[in-house]
Amino acid sequence: MTYVVTEDCIACKHMDCVEVCPVDCFYEGENFLVIHPDECIDCGVCEPECPVEAIIPDVDGPDLDFWIELNRKYAEVWPNIIVKGTPPDNAKEMEGVPNKYRDLFSEKPGDGS
Repeated sequence: MTYVVTEDCIACKHMDCVEVCPVDCFYEGENFLVIHPDECIDCGVCEPECPVEAIIPDVDGPDLDFWIELNRKYAEVWPNIIVKGTPPDNAKEMEGVPNKYRDLFSEKPGDGS
């Protein structure tokens, strides 16, 4: 089992989860974080740290296969992040916005800070 970052993270990217991860398995895109599913040790410490509940275990949730593969794909190309960065200025306003993957997702890497 692994934990998966889902659509709710897009354009919010609070990054509270990053610093509690004992194996540094988060990777940063321009407006989204992913968890490398092969590195995650299923400890679960990241899940309660996410203020928008964007991190879920890979055993529940709609479109889970899609999100697992998306996390895997971008964990292979985006920079690893081990320190909490600064969330977007409008992160609070982006919470709960529908269709964020379709409308807002960026394939660009983050700065890895």
